[in-house]
Amino acid sequence: MSKRDYYEVLGVAKTASDDELKKAYRKLAMKYHPDRNPGDKSAEEKFKEANEAYEVLTDGNKRAVYDKYGHEGMQRGGGGGADFGGGFADIFGDVFSDIFGGGGGRGGPRRGADLRYRIELSLEQAVFGATETIRIPTVRDCEPCHGHGTVDGKAPPTCSTCRGQGQVRVQQGFFVLQQSCPACRGRGTVVADPCKTCRGAGKTRSEKTLEVKIPAGVDTGDRIRLTGEGEPGEKNAPAGDLYVQVEVKPHEIFERDNNDLHCQVPVGFVVAALGGEMDVPTLNGKAKLTVPEGTQSGKVFRLRGLGVKPVRGGPQGDLLCSVVVETPVHLTRKQKDLLKEFGETVDKGGERHSPAATSWLSKAKQFFDEHIKPG
Repeated sequence: MSKRDYYEVLGVAKTASDDELKKAYRKLAMKYHPDRNPGDKSAEEKFKEANEAYEVLTDGNKRAVYDKYGHEGMQRGGGGGADFGGGFADIFGDVFSDIFGGGGGRGGPRRGADLRYRIELSLEQAVFGATETIRIPTVRDCEPCHGHGTVDGKAPPTCSTCRGQGQVRVQQGFFVLQQSCPACRGRGTVVADPCKTCRGAGKTRSEKTLEVKIPAGVDTGDRIRLTGEGEPGEKNAPAGDLYVQVEVKPHEIFERDNNDLHCQVPVGFVVAALGGEMDVPTLNGKAKLTVPEGTQSGKVFRLRGLGVKPVRGGPQGDLLCSVVVETPVHLTRKQKDLLKEFGETVDKGGERHSPAATSWLSKAKQFFDEHIKPG
């Protein structure tokens, strides 16, 4: 290993504080960690070099010797070389957590598991918000043993292997890691005569009731997090979270598309032909829809601001009404005669009254002439 100046290795000044040393070491350790650089000997050497520098400079006695005599002083009994205990194990645990996103090598009581709950809402509840009461499974202290897991309800003895820590140190070549104690399985205590109700776990399954506040504007797929309402953690570790997954039920009139609402509006034949006004439903009541003369089936009218207000803010969506012209049914003899008479007058007008039909018939005739040969 090269014997560069330890301060130079960490990239700090000789007056650097312990916090500055720790920050510099964390940065180097995360950059050159062997798990991040598999097979890279250069990175491994730099990682070892940073370890040695940090171990010496964070020890008051070693640092004083190094500042006075340099590397020579360390070789003469000043404590040269990293021993991978004490300070290094602590800092390594922090870095391990940063690299791998969790408990790392330091161990300790585990955080409770997160839970998920699916809640069905009506469209109105999703759009305007609501407060819903739900019941979810949970874990509570066992009543007969008061959470101790013992048959007599008294606190169990401390584990002699880990001395109540729930963790033991294990030397694995270059590293000193911590893992759950095999004797007590990380609990820190040993239950010799377990409670018959919880079988020594100290916990029993139960249910709890929660009120969930649904913010206005949520949609299918959105999640509401209730912090700390998941499974309890081990030995006073933080509880997990509860994620309430939203699913909006189909509506009998409206369909939602992001922040817009869509609906089909049946329009009578006479209103579509002559025009008029009609009431259409909205989530806030009724709205007037003006139907122009000659409206065709499939025409879409946009009523602005009658859609959904986004849960994360922004302009409110619109209501889009799609017209469906309804053909009259169950006609009387008189009504049929009137329609026949009306149809004859329309036919005489040709393209003037039915431009779309006239255009389509013209294209159809041209197609037949070009593609269908006479028999």
